[in-house]
Amino acid sequence: MQITRHVPHFRSIKASVLTLFALFVAGNFSDISLFKAVAPTVSAQAELLNRFVNPPDYPTSGDAKIDELIYRAGQQHGLDPRLLHAVILQESRYKPNAESYAGAQGLMQLMPAAAKRFKCEDRKDPQQNIEAGAKYLRWLLKRFDGDVKLALAGYNAGEGAVDKYEGIPPYEQTQTYVKKIVANYGKTSHPVLKPEEARAAFGLTQRLAELAE
Repeated sequence: MQITRHVPHFRSIKASVLTLFALFVAGNFSDISLFKAVAPTVSAQAELLNRFVNPPDYPTSGDAKIDELIYRAGQQHGLDPRLLHAVILQESRYKPNAESYAGAQGLMQLMPAAAKRFKCEDRKDPQQNIEAGAKYLRWLLKRFDGDVKLALAGYNAGEGAVDKYEGIPPYEQTQTYVKKIVANYGKTSHPVLKPEEARAAFGLTQRLAELAE
């Protein structure tokens, strides 16, 4: 008789468990607000995983978006972001609207001819400017077999001037420019690698979310 008396109680517990399970399953395939409340937490976690973190041994511009653009340009074009930082620091002090008396503009101080050559339509747009400047610097490093001094001299005075003088041109401004950037970067050679090889060589392993254009 006692067993029979407890059977309905057991069935009630079993029914409750089944009801909860059914609600859980239904919640994953419906718009029940109880389960939708979990979505913001998941989204926040995904956003945190995709957030760019400037490596502690890298320089910083003070602007996380610019730091990320520099990092991503290094990933895409096989460049050490530390070199890009050193060039940008010398060229513009990280000011997107910087403009020289000679007409160079933007973070990497692109002249109109260089901007056109490397497909930069808006020289004051940080993303376009860094992208074009990185392509140009990569091209110069390849042309001068990874010699940082010659690549920098070419960036400042033009590769034709480097060819003409068979080295850094005897221009005071160019020589000072090269000296300061090399001192900041700390290296006189840069391996000319394929982007995937450079990513491994320079530890460029962060997966980055696409930046808004």
